[in-house]
Amino acid sequence: MDARLSQAETAYPDEPDELDEEFDTFPTFRPTDIVRMRYDRLRCMAGRVQTIVGDLTTQGERALAILSWRDPRATTIFIILALIWVVFLYVIPFQVVAVLMGLYWLRHPLFWSKLPSVPVNFFKRLQSKSHMLL
Repeated sequence: MDARLSQAETAYPDEPDELDEEFDTFPTFRPTDIVRMRYDRLRCMAGRVQTIVGDLTTQGERALAILSWRDPRATTIFIILALIWVVFLYVIPFQVVAVLMGLYWLRHPLFWSKLPSVPVNFFKRLQSKSHMLL
């Protein structure tokens, strides 16, 4: 592959090491400190990915806790609120609901609250298996 023909050097103009890493052969013949730097950068990125996947898993476990009766009180509250929401959506046209939600999300920062909303606070207080590890 011709790197100049494919304009590959313009992909990472600020970091020439990124491009060098992409076109490096296996096994590498680069100095040990460059390989160690690349490995540390890969470990850092993998740690961030692992943190994000762990957060997503925790949210999924909380959603499962609502639906699996692990916390009967939370499941009852969720079912009642879901039924109220269904009746609300059935009675009021969708366009009105969409406009109200848009106005809520686009409200002025003066009306924002430092505290999480009641549904978010309820959801974050649900059990997840990550608390069992501690």
